[in-house]
Amino acid sequence: MILTEKEKSILDGKDGKLKQTALENVVRYADVLGAKELCEVTKATVFCGAHNYLNVCKTDDFQELFSKMNLGKDEKVPFDKTHENCYVQSCVAPCDQFEYKALHQSKNYFDKNSNFVDECRKAGVIIAGSCAPYLTGWLPVQGEHFVTTESGVTTIGNSLWGAMGNSDGIEAAFWSAICGRTPKWGNHIKENRYATHHVKVEAEINTLLEWDLLGKAVGMKLPTSSRPVIDGDFKNVNFTKLAQFFTTISMASNCEICHIPGYTSEARDVEDAFRGNEFQGEITITEEDLQYAYDLMCDDGSADIEFVSLGCPHYNIDMLKKVAEYLDGKKIHERVHFMVWTVYPIKSMADLNGYTKIIEEAGGKIYTSSCPTTVGNVFLDKYSNFVFDSYKQARSVKSDTDKPVYYGDMYNCMDAAINGRWEEDNRWKK
Repeated sequence: MILTEKEKSILDGKDGKLKQTALENVVRYADVLGAKELCEVTKATVFCGAHNYLNVCKTDDFQELFSKMNLGKDEKVPFDKTHENCYVQSCVAPCDQFEYKALHQSKNYFDKNSNFVDECRKAGVIIAGSCAPYLTGWLPVQGEHFVTTESGVTTIGNSLWGAMGNSDGIEAAFWSAICGRTPKWGNHIKENRYATHHVKVEAEINTLLEWDLLGKAVGMKLPTSSRPVIDGDFKNVNFTKLAQFFTTISMASNCEICHIPGYTSEARDVEDAFRGNEFQGEITITEEDLQYAYDLMCDDGSADIEFVSLGCPHYNIDMLKKVAEYLDGKKIHERVHFMVWTVYPIKSMADLNGYTKIIEEAGGKIYTSSCPTTVGNVFLDKYSNFVFDSYKQARSVKSDTDKPVYYGDMYNCMDAAINGRWEEDNRWKK
């Protein structure tokens, strides 16, 4: 492997044990991948907090746990500093940073999570607690190398912005955040980013829900490790719709980069996306494909409901404005726990603009830092059925429960929250 003098110096321990350990792991990772060299990482998101998977390590000592679980070391190597040239931000945690009773969590667990998050903050991680780091300024530009623990952000970063990153995972993201390096392979190499499959969209795609369903429909048909170019007559396209699509396609497949001519940075047209390479396959998406994708996620029938959650990815301020405008003067059913998820600064903007007050007067509440599926079964097991406005949340809950799960646009979800009931007529049909 070709290493720079600086990288050799770090491996020799001249920048401390933490950086040395992180870079040793990155180099081993690169060897497994067959990467010939490393590249410099300047943006990272990391998975901070007392997440349930960490319970396999029987300790509440953050530094011991971090060393074992994230660095692979039995000896304690304190996590006390992120790389000086890398902007590191936290992803969602298993608790809201301010609430625990509403999530049916104990004070002890809330305090443990707060302690773990604070230890990461002391090390230099900016605590954002969001699956949508772009809402708080985490915006890698074209050609910038990044790592992230959020699948949708991988696809958004590569596709929309032309930044360069792979789906590396939790531990590798921490290593890169500490030593500022990642293996130069996959999407970090420009020649690997051309389209492989031509996807012709014959269905009408306009609403946010339709973009969400398009992500599922395309993802179900994509071969492993393919890079699609999405070709359709799209109108009224905006960032919110594209972010929803990229988030969903990353969940429905292992797609890490997706070209949409005229909208993504490396595809002025279909031919540009392929860069002279032959198609490896063609895929057609019809109205029937969208309906099939929807039917997989939304249960049949009508039923009384107890839980409605909006916001995955976390809502931006315009989405919160729409929620407040729709709920103004209305009341959420007394049986329903109605949650809207966003990130701290957007919540502050909602407070300032009066949206929080309207939502709370209606009987709902805005939460930050986490989401229902990240909180997990200690929370979800309290409810007998669920309503979500995103494929990602519906899929995650559906995989863990045999209880009814309903899925619709934000307005159908709010109607269900107001009426205390999901109606069959709320289902999306073309």
